[in-house]
Amino acid sequence: MNSDREELNWEKYGSAARALAQIVADDEYRPDIVLAIARGGLFIAGSLGYALSVKNLYVMNVEYYTGVDERLEVPVMLPPYVDMVDLRDLKVLIADDVADTGHTLALVREHCLSEVADVRSAVLYQKPQSVVDCEYVWKHTDKWINFPWSTETPLVNPRKGSVVLDA
Repeated sequence: MNSDREELNWEKYGSAARALAQIVADDEYRPDIVLAIARGGLFIAGSLGYALSVKNLYVMNVEYYTGVDERLEVPVMLPPYVDMVDLRDLKVLIADDVADTGHTLALVREHCLSEVADVRSAVLYQKPQSVVDCEYVWKHTDKWINFPWSTETPLVNPRKGSVVLDA
């Protein structure tokens, strides 16, 4: 195991996701929807949805990281966009794998704040430099995290100039 990295395998993920859901449940927060930040947040959102009995899952696509510790200047929302009118007056739980800089979570939170009744964030990991202090965190770390869904080499090379579909 590499000591400068946090290692999360699939088995440990299952326990971590369940523990994170327990933290939310113990706080007696009952979200109407779970909003996943794609891509890493998709796993967490599904796990939280099942554990918290929330069937309404939404997805926001946000691009920020381009590689290990490489990122764009600012996070960018990608289509299809969530219609905030659909979320009006609901309690929203934003789910992501990590609050590293927190800029992605901040962008999504700000996007929700004017429309929803309540917005909170749940992440597996939060780093000390995050600009967002998440309400629900499984573990705090200052290490780079190897997630089981992103440590293997992709089976297909990304296409240059990939087309992003319009909503």
